[in-house]
Amino acid sequence: MPIARVALPVASDTTFDYWAPEALGVARGVVVRVQLGRRKLTGVVTGVAEDTAVAPEKLQTIDAIVAIPPVPEDILEMADFVSGYYQAPIGMAAALAVPPLPGGSAGRPRKGAPASPSPAVADEAVVALNSDQRAAIAAIGDARGTFVPFLLFGVTGSGKTDVYLHAASQAIASGGQVLMLVPEINLTPQLEGRVRAALPGVPIALLHSGLPQGERRENWRAAAAGEARLVLGTRLAVFAPMPSLSLVIVDEEHDASYKQQDTVRYHARDAAVWRARRRSIPVVLGSATPSLESWLHAQEGRYRRLDLPRRADPRARMPPVRFTGNRPAHALEGVGEALRSALSQRLARGEQSLVFVNRRGFAPSLLCSACRWEADCPRCSARLIVHRTPPELRCHHCGHREPLPHACPDCGNVDLLPLGFGTQRLERVLAEAFPAARIARIDRDSTRAKGSFAAMRSQVTANELDILIGTQMLSKGHDFPRLTLVGVLGADNALYSADFRATERLAALLTQVAGRAGRADLEGEVIVQTDFPEHPVYAAISEHDYGRLAAALLAERKVAQLPPFTFVAMLAAEAQHRADVDAFLQAAHRAGAALARAQGASIEIFPPVPALLARRAGFERGQVIVQSSRRPALQQFLPSWRSAFVEHAVRRVRWALDVDPAGIA
Repeated sequence: MPIARVALPVASDTTFDYWAPEALGVARGVVVRVQLGRRKLTGVVTGVAEDTAVAPEKLQTIDAIVAIPPVPEDILEMADFVSGYYQAPIGMAAALAVPPLPGGSAGRPRKGAPASPSPAVADEAVVALNSDQRAAIAAIGDARGTFVPFLLFGVTGSGKTDVYLHAASQAIASGGQVLMLVPEINLTPQLEGRVRAALPGVPIALLHSGLPQGERRENWRAAAAGEARLVLGTRLAVFAPMPSLSLVIVDEEHDASYKQQDTVRYHARDAAVWRARRRSIPVVLGSATPSLESWLHAQEGRYRRLDLPRRADPRARMPPVRFTGNRPAHALEGVGEALRSALSQRLARGEQSLVFVNRRGFAPSLLCSACRWEADCPRCSARLIVHRTPPELRCHHCGHREPLPHACPDCGNVDLLPLGFGTQRLERVLAEAFPAARIARIDRDSTRAKGSFAAMRSQVTANELDILIGTQMLSKGHDFPRLTLVGVLGADNALYSADFRATERLAALLTQVAGRAGRADLEGEVIVQTDFPEHPVYAAISEHDYGRLAAALLAERKVAQLPPFTFVAMLAAEAQHRADVDAFLQAAHRAGAALARAQGASIEIFPPVPALLARRAGFERGQVIVQSSRRPALQQFLPSWRSAFVEHAVRRVRWALDVDPAGIA
């Protein structure tokens, strides 16, 4: 009887052998159900052999084949790549290629068009393509059938989506399928409307974690069968089987949401580039603020840069940016007179405004004016956030909640001061300042209910709102023609971060936020409250010159020997006791240092340090960083190091190895 080698979603670097009755027709890529100990698991067959090193009496038989199309060869190869590059168990990587399956018995395949929501109505006027857009579309079309990575660098409002859709239309007309990735679930419904309007009659499948499992499974089947000609989804869609794939598009390629932060810590953008290379097809990475990695690749000729330097609507102009003090005179709870005056002017003209602050809740902390006590989370090394709806203190890291105290628990003083401001406080301030204004707060708290974000978009489009107050949820991918003012509060906070990527992220965030203003025939304006108007980030925002800022940041990274000029992996560990974390990381560091000495000077490993958030949800946290100036050297080092420190792992320590981490946590 043949032996099936099955990759199972468990923390094992090897596959598991099972008897495969010939009647089942087991082959590479088939999804099967098996027994592992007391658990019933679903796995992917990675190969079939005639013999095994496992004793025959210990072998079990495959229970059943799951009635879905086999995982194709190119996806299996991508799972192998993800497993090897990101140092993840092969079964965990292979599981990313399998759709959600019904519990119990396997479901039967259904034929028909891919399931997806009803077509949304696109809310953007049709604008003729300009010469820059046409040149970009032509370049992408000319690359059909070859691997060419394009970096589509366009200012906000430059019509990158129009380029995507025209390029997709050409690929589909030639018989191909198109994979289009977006960073956020909230962007998919809006973009789906635009896609359906631009590609009428083209079968489209959505793939993201917000879909019901049955719908996501049927959309996966449609992609695998070649019925869906365009797959639109978040990072998990990069594993969608597409037999006729001929173009990959990654929108907002710089976005950190493409990096998985648990289990298999892969980067969907980089996996998309790998997949395009494997299939010999073009891949388009689009952004107004490209990652420094992609910018460097374009500078060095590994990516081909396509520029869209002007807004797609010929009536639109890039908005002027004005800087005002962070603590101006006559401020109303942090909102300066200049911003209030600008809001008043827009209200008088019937135009819309966005006030951006990247903090949820009412205030970031609660302080006793007498003894300087501050409300800290009992489970994290972080302050509790003041919320007013409902009134409570809340930790945004672990979810801990407790009632607002009536007096200081240390000295009994009743004069407790909420410090700083979040979206709830800003909403109250602006409602009092502009009682006739129609105001909406858009953050993770206010959009928890299903459909709430889409309802807000509809209200904005119908001109039923005057002032939006929001976090980074509103910073990208949204086009509101009557929005002419963007006010930014609290941006300076990012300049104090210890994360080396903080400045790059701030530049991207502010560029995206500022880009919401003046995207049509109405003139826009951006007002930023800051203590550092001369900072290079703000200068780049003011001059709409991301390229100059990227050059400056790359120069800093090169001197400091930080990515993208070096390649980094981070071993993170957590346990309930600091001593356990320290012991594990110190042992891992010793093992790594010995391996680094043996490998040569290309590997540098740093001593263990506490994480930036040293305690989270009751667990003490620490990390060890290893870096190299050569990616192959790091890849050669990591498997041996991982094998060495796994020997020191104990149940009470949870650890994760993160290759190319999105930041230092």
